[in-house]
Amino acid sequence: MTKPTYDELENKLGQAYQIIGWLLDECGLFHTDEGQDTLTYFSSDAYDDAFLPWPKDPERMLAGRED
Repeated sequence: MTKPTYDELENKLGQAYQIIGWLLDECGLFHTDEGQDTLTYFSSDAYDDAFLPWPKDPERMLAGRED
């Protein structure tokens, strides 16, 4: 298997972003602060070694959940 190109990796991240957004929506977490922070993270080029564990604050995430 050959190494993926930068463009392929960027496209793969775009696909992951779409899946994450859908999953957050299905769980009622799309409009939470944690959900939006996650989408912002995956839409940027920056890497944060401290991104995990996720969620950082489960109570904060669930506080805005849409049931």
